[in-house]
Amino acid sequence: MNLLKKDMLLYAVTDRSWLNGESLLSQVEKAIQGGVTFVQLREKNLDTEQFLEEARKIRELCSQYHIPFVVNDNVEIAMAVDADGVHVGQSDMEAGDVRAKLGPHKIIGVTAKTVEQALLAEQRGADYLGVGAVFHTTSKADAREITHETLQEICSAVHIPVVAIGGISQENILQLSGSGISGIAVISALFAQKDIRAAAENLRRLAGQAAES
Repeated sequence: MNLLKKDMLLYAVTDRSWLNGESLLSQVEKAIQGGVTFVQLREKNLDTEQFLEEARKIRELCSQYHIPFVVNDNVEIAMAVDADGVHVGQSDMEAGDVRAKLGPHKIIGVTAKTVEQALLAEQRGADYLGVGAVFHTTSKADAREITHETLQEICSAVHIPVVAIGGISQENILQLSGSGISGIAVISALFAQKDIRAAAENLRRLAGQAAES
């Protein structure tokens, strides 16, 4: 799949913490209707059967809307549902190994916190980087914040799109202006909101401003 910079503008990472009786599929659809340009399915607690079922449904939904869809960490699930790709962290499978399994046409995203990690990921075949946490976040217990200087250095060092992640909200997103990012990845700023579609509309507008400056 050919990954374009504009695909990375508003990157949604799923979280079932705020379902409140609604389906994840329905929440993701609202987010897409509001302007999300990329979806990552992140599941830490589902068994394989449920994970597969969820991945299949969301993959079909994203296909209908022509939105890239990747699975977090789980290469087997991504392959089973023919997802557009996988996102891996530094402690997961290395980008080169993922590429060997998935083949040349799938999207591989890699989490990076340093210029060294970013350059290595690019060299090993990553298509984009998720860099953070750029602000304090409660979504990942072990997420260490990185400075805006480091974010800027990473954006300057690589030729692939960089997506900022971690603690981003409508209130602080414009602080990322001028860093060189292609977009932002959000979890609670989207899925914890009462009106997901409206939150996505706002975030997309602000992400456009932050990425252009």
